[in-house]
Amino acid sequence: MAGIPGTLIAGWISDKVFKGRRGPAGFFFMLVVTVFVYIYMHATNMFMINFSLIMIGFWIYGPVMLIGLQALDLVPKKAAGTSSGLTGLFGYLFGSVAANAILGWTVDKFGWQAGFYIILISCILAAVLFACTWKVRGQEENAV
Repeated sequence: MAGIPGTLIAGWISDKVFKGRRGPAGFFFMLVVTVFVYIYMHATNMFMINFSLIMIGFWIYGPVMLIGLQALDLVPKKAAGTSSGLTGLFGYLFGSVAANAILGWTVDKFGWQAGFYIILISCILAAVLFACTWKVRGQEENAV
């Protein structure tokens, strides 16, 4: 439930605040996700555990949506379906299959502390990758 307003706000921020640039909004959202993962990692009471989980849900779905939206922004209209399909495919293969396998193996071998460090590193890496697209805008500005 927290992801729905987070997604809407991420889209609004990327459109209105950053003038169609998805990178800065995704970067900001991923930094906030990193903070709440860290809080969750060290939470000792149920309020902080639940609050951090709600906040992670709120802040994480924005970048997930922005990746697909940025892919749609960068390709011609006739390639929209392909770009959407490819981001979904790679998101599923690497995000669901490979990441779950790697995280599961790490937690089994080294414990949850190591698993949380992998999640934190992944959040920071995602923020860095969004930063690489900081100045990229959608089709309107790129049109000739």
